[in-house]
Order: sequence, then structure tokens, then C-alpha cells
Amino acid sequence: MKKLWIGILINIQFFTAIPIRSSLPMEKAFITSSVRTFPILGIIQGLIYSSFVYILLNFSPFSLLAVSFLLWLGMICLTGGLHLDGWMDASDAFFSYQDQEKRLEIMKDPRIGAFGVLSVLLLLSAKFLFIYEILQNWQTKDYILLLILPFFSKMVMGLLLIYVPEAKDSGLGSFFKRAAHPHITVIYLGYISFCFVGLFFLYKDILPIVFLLFTASLLSYLFLSKKIVSWFGGLTGDLLGASVEGVELILWASLWLLHYFVMA
Repeated sequence: MKKLWIGILINIQFFTAIPIRSSLPMEKAFITSSVRTFPILGIIQGLIYSSFVYILLNFSPFSLLAVSFLLWLGMICLTGGLHLDGWMDASDAFFSYQDQEKRLEIMKDPRIGAFGVLSVLLLLSAKFLFIYEILQNWQTKDYILLLILPFFSKMVMGLLLIYVPEAKDSGLGSFFKRAAHPHITVIYLGYISFCFVGLFFLYKDILPIVFLLFTASLLSYLFLSKKIVSWFGGLTGDLLGASVEGVELILWASLWLLHYFVMA
């Protein structure tokens, strides 16, 4: 149990802007616990997002546009822009159309290029559009769906760490990669089973929608696991962050489309 809590605290310390003042142990066993609890970090983030939207929609005078902006901004602030930094670095590297070694060098450069700026503007603009239009047709079930989105994206992050070879043996990605073991997949399957069983008894109506979001997550993982290797030669911390942003964008887009064609 101690390892579980320390793993969750490590995730909060590394992947959010929530201040953890304590000095946490960084031995391999605790980092392994951290990887095991990536989806729990996603649930924590989802709870924060859903609670934030509930408060704004029910106890504030703000318009839907303002609520959309505040949620959009809150999501950026909660992660401290960590994954967005990876998205920009990966975009600069990918659109350089260089070989794998050169792309890795570009991602090391602390400067942001034109493609990085354009790609993050496109990402954030698309996410804001999806949030705003979803909130226009907001239903009670959307609180649960909003909770689940980061749960799935963090699970994909963990699977990429476990199964995709690293491109270099240094950096934050390599640090977590060394503690990511295949047996963690069984734990992730347990999380997914618990999620679906819980929804079956508590909110059966949204099971098909959650299954579609899970399928989108799985397809995203399969695509990324191949392309990360072919485009960059392996996984890095920047690519891991970019993957989280990309998967979340796909899930937001999926939920947006579902509101048009399924949930309307």
C-alpha cells in the first residue's frame, strides 16, 4: 500500500503542477509503482475536470463560452504545459523531414520552431472547439465521460513506456522506461475490467460510448507504437508527452462526433 501511494504522489509530482513538497523515494520499485498507477493519475485529473465543470455550470454566472475557456485553461495549468512542450518538440522534429538521428537532435533543442508553434496552436484550437461544442449539448453522462478521457490517455502512455523501445538511454522517458515491466499490462486490464463492470451496474447506458472511446485509445496506441519507432527510432520523454496530447485530442474529437451522431 505504501508503494501504491508513493507511486501516485510521484505521478502527481512529475506530471502535474500540483505542488508535492515532500522528498519522495526514487528507487526502481517506487517508479514501477508509478507506472502501475498512471491510469489512477488519469482518474484524479478527470475528477478535477468533472468537478470543475460541475461547479462552473451549476454555481457560477459564466456563459458556456467562458466555462469552456476556463476548462481549457485549467487543463493546461493542471499539467503545467509539460505534455504541450513535448508536442511542440516532436512537431518540430517530425516536420523537419530529416533522418531519425537529426530528429532526435532537434527535440533536444530548447528553442521552439515555426512548426512547433503552428502545431500547438492547431492542437489547442481544436481542443477548445471540441470542449465548447460538447458543453453546448452537455448531459449528466458527460461528467463520467470527462472523467474517463484522461484515464484512457494515461493508460496509453503507460503501454507505450512498456512496449516501445527507447531511442536514447537518458532523460525522463528513459528514467520511467527502466521501471516499466510487461506484467503491468495485467494491472491495466484490471483497471479496465473494473471500469466496465462498475459502469455496467451504475450507468449501463454509456457503456457503448465508453467502449468506443476505449477502442479509439487502443487504435491510437497501435498506431503510435509503430510510428514512433519508424519516425524517431524509439521513445523519448518528448514523444511520450506528445502522445498523451495526441491521444487526448483524438478522444475529445471522438466524444465531439458522438455528440453529433449518437448522443444528440
